[in-house]
Amino acid sequence: MALLPRLRQLMRRPTSASRVGARRPTTAARRGDTLHEDALRSMLSDDPNNERAFQALAEIVRRRAAEQVHEEDPLTAPNVEHERQHAADLAVWSLGEELSGNPRAWYPLVEVARLSVRDDHEGTIRRLTTAAERDTTGRALVEALALLCDAGLPVDALNLGVGHWRPREQDPEVARQLVRAAVEAGRPLDAKQHLASLDLYPDQKAIADLRAELTRQVAQAEQSIPGT
Repeated sequence: MALLPRLRQLMRRPTSASRVGARRPTTAARRGDTLHEDALRSMLSDDPNNERAFQALAEIVRRRAAEQVHEEDPLTAPNVEHERQHAADLAVWSLGEELSGNPRAWYPLVEVARLSVRDDHEGTIRRLTTAAERDTTGRALVEALALLCDAGLPVDALNLGVGHWRPREQDPEVARQLVRAAVEAGRPLDAKQHLASLDLYPDQKAIADLRAELTRQVAQAEQSIPGT
């Protein structure tokens, strides 16, 4: 089942009073998780885009959510792992939405977009656009474009990148993702234009290897144009 319908279903589902098959609480482990979680949340309060802290906290909430799915009915046992995966994804979704309330946060938005990309195209683009607007360095844009390309949405990646990349100021790795998106979208001439935008980057020596790599990719893409 898709993530968004599943989220709505879980929110409507009454809580079962049955404890058949429920695991006994592991107080020590929970205390350890709580201390670790508090430390991670403190780190994310200081820097909501701390990727390592987010992933570590996400692992805690994933494990906790998965452990709450119990094998109460033998007839549904084959679906337990699927249910646990959904529960874990929903827990990370909730975490990402919570942390993205910080106006400086862009990484949590990208992670929620990663979960929504298959089920909620409009919401995904909205989250990635907000992430790109919140981050002045271009790191969020790199992550957003890669996510869209990985999801088979290179045209959306192009639209997002063209509207937000500032090649003079931002991470030149954005060019890599834009060239990739243009090639995957069958637009080699657009790829050439994005490559040319690297001319605006102030430290040309630092991007020499990147430029050479992308130049080869663009040349290969141009060979696919009929009549060339």
